[in-house]
Amino acid sequence: MLGLKAFEPNRDIASPNRNIAPISSEISESKKLLVGGCQLSELAKKYGTPLYVVDELTLRTACKTYMNSLKKHYPGDSLPLFASKANSSLAICALIASEGFGLDAVSEGELLTALKGGVKGKNIVFHGNNKSYAELDFAYKNNVTIVLDNNHDIQLLKKIASDKKPAKLMLRFTPGIECHTHEYIRTGHLDSKFGFDPDEVKSVLEQLKKYKWANLTGLHAHIGSQIFEVQPHIDLAGVMADTFRLAKEIGHPIADLNIGGGLGIKYVASDDPPSIDKWIEVISRAVVKACEEKNLDLPRLMCEPGRSLVANSGITIYKIGAKKIVPGIRTYFSVDGGMSDNPRPITYQSLYSACLVDKPLDSNFEKVTIAGKHCESGDVLLNDFFLPSCESGDFLAVFGTGAYNYSMSSNYNRIPRPATVMVGEGCVELIQKRELPEDLLQLDVLPDRFIAKN
Repeated sequence: MLGLKAFEPNRDIASPNRNIAPISSEISESKKLLVGGCQLSELAKKYGTPLYVVDELTLRTACKTYMNSLKKHYPGDSLPLFASKANSSLAICALIASEGFGLDAVSEGELLTALKGGVKGKNIVFHGNNKSYAELDFAYKNNVTIVLDNNHDIQLLKKIASDKKPAKLMLRFTPGIECHTHEYIRTGHLDSKFGFDPDEVKSVLEQLKKYKWANLTGLHAHIGSQIFEVQPHIDLAGVMADTFRLAKEIGHPIADLNIGGGLGIKYVASDDPPSIDKWIEVISRAVVKACEEKNLDLPRLMCEPGRSLVANSGITIYKIGAKKIVPGIRTYFSVDGGMSDNPRPITYQSLYSACLVDKPLDSNFEKVTIAGKHCESGDVLLNDFFLPSCESGDFLAVFGTGAYNYSMSSNYNRIPRPATVMVGEGCVELIQKRELPEDLLQLDVLPDRFIAKN
């Protein structure tokens, strides 16, 4: 249940991932919810609903906190990378680039968006467990660092890279650590589709050393997502330092250590993730200690925040429509969006917080279920959720939707994707246009034989 506490002034301004609402959230004199100085119900009326809203202050604050924390806690060079799978758009790529961030991408589409958004190729790393020839060729030609995930990558790059222009590479391996938010396990071999198995690493490093086209400059590992614990990253630093030393001994010019991302955020009141600064502090100390113990020069430290960078800057506004009462069981309110603009509840049973944008402080709560409009019984955004008394036409804001909502959206039931606006200091800018029903037909092809003859 989201109530007054979400808007109290003692929220963690320096670490947006620890707040449910964007840090610019405030209540107007007329007791309506504002974000970035903009009244949400007015945005909904002007731009339509569902509507994604991104708070520029929250996003820039998260970027600055990562940058400043790395400078504060890590004595060597560093480069944070935005995990763009969380939310890829020209405007967001341009914003994170302006804050000094690099970016990680997993497709040609994400690469193109990043490059067009102003991220330099030298500050981009390209992931993926089944990269195509075309994708690898595009990354190589744009001076992007390619993360080797398997031998398939190596075989394709043999045909692409030139000895005169070596490909800049990182090697991804499974570190034997897997984290699931509040608990983690360590094993020798993890059942993962990503990265080389630990037993393969030495032979792959030796193989790459034979290729003049291969310039291996870094190592990569990732242990999970929505992580609230810090101990797994301490263990990860030790494992990566061992591999770092091995690569050096084989003769690779390793300089970068990429520990992935995964820091969690606060979706509901019971969530208690570490702050960005604490996460960076723990990782930095662990890497420094591991390098000292193994007599290694400090690498350039890289990390890949996605959710913790953008999620809490985003909200989604819906308009409430139909109401259905199932006597003795529940009351349904349906909204004009759902699983096509936020597939996480039906896919992962994800929990969110929400409020009525023009009644954010009302306390006459009733238990309701907020259902989406799609033709699926499981299309439910908020189950048995407490909201003030609401009615058809009210606007509902769902918080923490800046990550994996637009990027995982679909046209299920041929429903167009929402628009996205960015707000700040009372100004609003459209950064993604709303799809229209006719847009959904642009790639359809109707064979002549199906066209009715007059």
